[in-house]
Amino acid sequence: MAIHTCEALRACSPPLFTSIKLAPNCIRNCKFYVRNCLKNPNNSRKLVLKVKEKLEKEHYSLPVGKNGRDDEDMILWYLKDRRFSVEEAVAKLTKAIRWRQEFGVSDLSEDAVKSMAETGKAYVHDFLDVNDRPVLIVVASKHFPAVHDQHEDEKLCVFLIEKALSKLPAGKEQILGIFDLRGFDTKNADLSFLTFLVKFCSMETVRKEYFTEATIPVNFRD
Repeated sequence: MAIHTCEALRACSPPLFTSIKLAPNCIRNCKFYVRNCLKNPNNSRKLVLKVKEKLEKEHYSLPVGKNGRDDEDMILWYLKDRRFSVEEAVAKLTKAIRWRQEFGVSDLSEDAVKSMAETGKAYVHDFLDVNDRPVLIVVASKHFPAVHDQHEDEKLCVFLIEKALSKLPAGKEQILGIFDLRGFDTKNADLSFLTFLVKFCSMETVRKEYFTEATIPVNFRD
């Protein structure tokens, strides 16, 4: 069994992959990034237009504008994620845009998440790190699932990821997530919220979505 990011991370923004390290003093340091598969800029432009046209014809009811079906930057990100497969990019984009609609991502604001943000459990740092990445910090010891409403937690999570991504400098594709586990106790554990952040998937999914036959890790082979 393996895990990868769910709609909370994949659909609220361009697709995200995670590379996780364990840092000293029980702080989990996460790097979110997108693999750059771009080979030919001219060809990628044609593929973006092809996805855009396909979305307009087959999913015309989806919203347009930023993070909508005609957002070319977003389309390109999903094409990279799907190894420039038009069909797969369309399928994933459709799912992502609908998820944003259903969750109400565009309606989130500082006021909408104010009460949960005031707990100090998570925030976007005012400064970029030394690699010019926006920084999202989570303080696990301030999360109390028995007290806090899960949907409000989810709204804060999505809002902060959106906020961090909005701070990305031009040409940058990474944000840094720091999970501070100091003082973490059983009362802070929250399996329900974990399933919002990650999706458990089979070895077959790991093999199909992230590797070629030649690059599959040994422990994920048949």
